Amino acid sequence: MTDTDWEARVAALWADDTIDDEARIDRMRALAADAPHPALGAFELGGALDSGGHEAEADVHYTAATAAGLAEVDPDRAARIVVQHASTLRNLDRTDEAIAMLRDAPVHPATGVAPRVFLALALHSAGRSDEALRVAIEAVEPTLPRYNRSVRAYAAALTEPEPEAEPRP
Repeated sequence: MTDTDWEARVAALWADDTIDDEARIDRMRALAADAPHPALGAFELGGALDSGGHEAEADVHYTAATAAGLAEVDPDRAARIVVQHASTLRNLDRTDEAIAMLRDAPVHPATGVAPRVFLALALHSAGRSDEALRVAIEAVEPTLPRYNRSVRAYAAALTEPEPEAEPRP
């Protein structure tokens, strides 16, 4: 099987809305075993497990994909794995790890502002709602046709300490 054939089969599996999560996972296990590189198979299997609600097992495969050199093999998938793995960590109540991973996420066309959006979700899960809202607002601010300066100021005010009141004489 060529790399192109494998990629086409993976894309077709993800596009198939007629199968349930468990069937997708089973089929992805077979595709992962035939992957042109172990990092690619681990990434795709991790994604299938993740979307099927098997976050703990997905974590293992995402970690394996990274260790196998996904960044060197496929930079687009490497950018996506940050979002997917961090989301999995958040779902496993490992929010501090998710936050750290997303704060360091590279800017990449394959993910756009998704790392910032998922960072906002992780911060919210960690009980840091003001910071989460600020990150979310700052992620969308560049897309606004106007009011950018005001929106940036309002976002910044969410997490800036309030000035201390002067003591009264």
